[in-house]
Amino acid sequence: MEIMERNSRPRAVFMAFGTIGDVSPLAAIAAVLANDQKHYQVVFISHAEHQDDPNFISFGMYKVKIQTEHKQECLSAVAKVLGDVPCIKGDFIVINFFALEGWNIAELYQVQCVVAAPYVVPYSAPSSFERCFKKELPLLYKYFLQASDNEICWNDIVHWMWPLFTEEWGKWRSECLCLGSLPYMDPVTNLPKWHMRERSPLLLYGFSKEIVECPGYWPANARVCGFWCLPMEWQFCCSGCREMLSPTYSNCSIKKNMLCANHAIFENFLMDESSSCLPIFIGLSSIGRQGHKLCRLGFIRNPEAFLSVLEAIIKNTNYRFILFTAGYEPLEAVIHLISGASSDSDKLSNLNFRKDCTLLFGDRLLCFSGSISYTWMFQRCAVVVHHGGSGSTAAALHAGVPQIICPFILDQFYWAERLSWLGVAPNALERHHLVPDTNDPSSINTAADKLAKAIILALSPTMKEQALKLSEILSAEVSDF
Repeated sequence: MEIMERNSRPRAVFMAFGTIGDVSPLAAIAAVLANDQKHYQVVFISHAEHQDDPNFISFGMYKVKIQTEHKQECLSAVAKVLGDVPCIKGDFIVINFFALEGWNIAELYQVQCVVAAPYVVPYSAPSSFERCFKKELPLLYKYFLQASDNEICWNDIVHWMWPLFTEEWGKWRSECLCLGSLPYMDPVTNLPKWHMRERSPLLLYGFSKEIVECPGYWPANARVCGFWCLPMEWQFCCSGCREMLSPTYSNCSIKKNMLCANHAIFENFLMDESSSCLPIFIGLSSIGRQGHKLCRLGFIRNPEAFLSVLEAIIKNTNYRFILFTAGYEPLEAVIHLISGASSDSDKLSNLNFRKDCTLLFGDRLLCFSGSISYTWMFQRCAVVVHHGGSGSTAAALHAGVPQIICPFILDQFYWAERLSWLGVAPNALERHHLVPDTNDPSSINTAADKLAKAIILALSPTMKEQALKLSEILSAEVSDF
């Protein structure tokens, strides 16, 4: 990262780690701020992989990075922006829940820290946290309990700040940042800063109050802003499709059906008028990706079994599927192997592989390794099957399309339960009912049966009507982006 020009302009540092879904919303907010508030110097800090390839963000590397080396890299990056000149009133740092280094660095530079996330806190304090905290730090516990309105209090701690008081941060704070080992403790007296009461930190949530309940016990400064949707032009890997569909270009509309010539196969499949139903989307984003310098989550352990489940459904129904492979090499290798071995394809399959599009199973499964706007595509699908990421969830809600969620980690389980409760998704699929670990007939048939039944429920008139109803409500909502 280049050292910013030193002048009196206020500085905004955005720091985000995690999957692409964790990182992209903060990157978009940073871009909007830089465009709308040109008097600000805006810097965005994330994984090196994000700079090399914007389609891939390594969550696994972030989990490994909780080491001094990574913390020091974060400190060095911020120091290039804030370190050489005194901080001014308008300086601030924005972090997501996986970038708590930024909170500690903001304390070092004495600038405001804002937390922004497109989902509810994806982790909760251990059941013993309050009891242990009260026993080991009775004065600090009292400090938080006695806080006045809008001051940082125990609600802030248990809602999201509790990891800041774990051992992994203490040594770094004291040895590298020259701060107290615990926030809000005087490093000299080792007592709470009774004389220095701070306001409850600003916590920005990028979802809708119409979808997520906001209980009264949340921190005083938690703000629900509506869903944060990425700029359309960010959602395409193909510059030709981007130019044709992005609203930033003239004569463009989300209602347009045409993709560029390089993706004619995709367009023909999506708009096939001879089919009796719209295609069903399946995408697991970073859930499958792993290996090389990407170090993905790797939950799709048997790509062949995953494809066998889809093949079994295709043989017994009239459904068509669009599968986003998200660049997961083992899955794409199996796809290309099956494609090369196929001998019964029709004339459309004679063009069944062009760069990032492959047609399988009688041309009823389109596998796509690139990226196209969910906002544009979901409106042209009957059902959206996904892992429960906040971005996929929001896009499908706005499109008014029923969803089927197979959660794997963190907030994905919340979204699966919430959408089922709202009536726009059936009960969540278990992982082995979408991506079984083994390719034996029993496992494949069981998974195919579970997925097929979930599709039938999602296509029910009641669920389709409820999805459209929520979409209309959300369309009238203005997001504070």
